[in-house]
Amino acid sequence: MSEPLNKNKVSFITALLSIMAGAFGVQKRHNMERDFNSNSPVIYIMAAIVFFILFIAAIIFVVSMVTPN
Repeated sequence: MSEPLNKNKVSFITALLSIMAGAFGVQKRHNMERDFNSNSPVIYIMAAIVFFILFIAAIIFVVSMVTPN
């Protein structure tokens, strides 16, 4: 039997990992249901902003390394 979903215990790292997995299309159904059943979307919004900044920084870094000066 599956364990009950805890609506109050989602850490920032858990939310960030969940957003990364969802962005790359490898999110597990259990984690998706946990995310949707969470009480507060604020932690996910903050994690999404951090992910967005890191993603853009990675793209800028790769492009700057590949293109000539």
